Amino acid sequence: MSTLVIAPLLVALVTAILTLLTRPSDILQRTVSLLGGVAYLVAVAALFDAVVLPLGGESTTLVYQVSNWGAPFGITLVADALSVFMLALTGFVSLLTLGYSIASVGSFGQRLSYHTLFHFMVVGVTGSFLTGDVFNLFVWFEVMLMSSYILVLFYSGREHTRAALNYVVLNLIGSAVMLVAIGGIYSTTGTLNMADIARRLASPGAYEVSVLPVLGLSAVLFSVFALKAGLAPFQFWVPAAYRAAPSPVTAMLAGVVKKVGVYAIVRLYFTIFAAASIDLDFLGITGESFLGFFGPVMFAMAAVSIVLGGIGAVGRDDVDGILAYSSISQVGFIVLPLAVAATAPSEAVRALGVTAALVYAFNHGIVKSLLFLASGTLKDAVGSDRLSDLGGLADRAPVLAAGFLLGALTLIGVPPLSGFFGKYLVFQAAAEAFAAGAAGAGLALAVALAGAILTIAYYTRAWNAVFWGRPSDLVDAALPERWSVGSGDAAMTDGGDGGLKRLELTTQVTVVVALAVAAIGFGIGFEALFGAADAAARAALDTNGYVDAVMHGPGVGFESGGGGH
Repeated sequence: MSTLVIAPLLVALVTAILTLLTRPSDILQRTVSLLGGVAYLVAVAALFDAVVLPLGGESTTLVYQVSNWGAPFGITLVADALSVFMLALTGFVSLLTLGYSIASVGSFGQRLSYHTLFHFMVVGVTGSFLTGDVFNLFVWFEVMLMSSYILVLFYSGREHTRAALNYVVLNLIGSAVMLVAIGGIYSTTGTLNMADIARRLASPGAYEVSVLPVLGLSAVLFSVFALKAGLAPFQFWVPAAYRAAPSPVTAMLAGVVKKVGVYAIVRLYFTIFAAASIDLDFLGITGESFLGFFGPVMFAMAAVSIVLGGIGAVGRDDVDGILAYSSISQVGFIVLPLAVAATAPSEAVRALGVTAALVYAFNHGIVKSLLFLASGTLKDAVGSDRLSDLGGLADRAPVLAAGFLLGALTLIGVPPLSGFFGKYLVFQAAAEAFAAGAAGAGLALAVALAGAILTIAYYTRAWNAVFWGRPSDLVDAALPERWSVGSGDAAMTDGGDGGLKRLELTTQVTVVVALAVAAIGFGIGFEALFGAADAAARAALDTNGYVDAVMHGPGVGFESGGGGH
């Protein structure tokens, strides 16, 4: 059964290689790529079934020891409820984004490198979610980022080159810092395996581990994860990179790649470093664990991200700019309940905080992908995403308008859409922490309320400018008649095959609609999403269970006991 752990990784890797080999044939390459996306989702579903289902019961942790080398010596891959929850988001969003890519990215770009790079990016994301040691977390980060570097630069214009250069330089610096921090952790703890690190931090005297240096090194590592997630003050790369990349790449960056940084924070700081005990009294930060230190840090970053991103989104004059700054604000909403959980006075509130963060992350992954794809579609249909060039699209492209509206309402938090429950859980976690007397919980409520108001403001502005009112001259020229999915009447001024253009745009809108339906479906069937997120949160907080599964659970063909010390 443990061999199932590597199935998503192998599927993504094989698909990436096959798309490279089938480049001479456009149709064959796209077919292989799309079938690979389907196979990846099937592999993730099988892993989800083995680990999480049935919902409400005890989840399982599956471990794969590469080449039969038991932990902590070998390379370990771990699939628990937290890992497969994030993989489920990846599988769903990547498949729909891939379908959108086939319709939106030019034939030459697809044949040259797009599909191979896309699937290698999925390989890096998958490896990051499954890896059981910190060094291989670095390795998978690099696999993911090397693909994304080229995809951000995909169109090779001046703006794209500048954005890609900033993105590459910042992430290379972050990678160097990450490697130094990991080396320091290894020299301090004597191991790279996550479960083994947790075990040694829980009994530092038995392993001669000095806990205080590990706290400092983990703080350095945290800055890297904050950079990957686009948290303030490391958010400055986000707007330029998101505007420069092709729309489906931006959807993946915002919807999936950002969540790798969030996942790393949850996995390392709530599962691994939480095992350590330390008396803290530093700059007013007190506590008995690493989380006591990182809770206020998370809160400060989340609060600044929510406010700064929200204000930035309100002031932008283009749709992609609004969505990019919104993404900064929304990742703050994901980290805010983690800050509450880190300083929670009870295990129940801590579990609720992590669950709220995971639900919000899942919802954001789907809906922000929807909105970036909708923005890409209106750019393809009209030729601009500047607010001053647009207007009246609700009349000329009603299906696209409906998809965008549902995405905006989901992030605003209107019931019964899935975003309502994510935002409700964030407020509930902060409110319960406040009722229990947790320091800063009242301020967390205020920040969340301010962020919610800003979200309403910038999405209302975007809707009014783009979709409401009379059609602008540009919209009149591009869409002289009403156009919707399946319509063959609208004349697309693409200078080429109008019928082909309509088919491509219809495919793009269909993907947007599918994501909007998912937002509705996860809202109506929220109990299932909550059950999966709750199982993921319990797995994240179960340090002993994670250590036991990795160090003492069955490997591949033998018992991988916790020897080697």
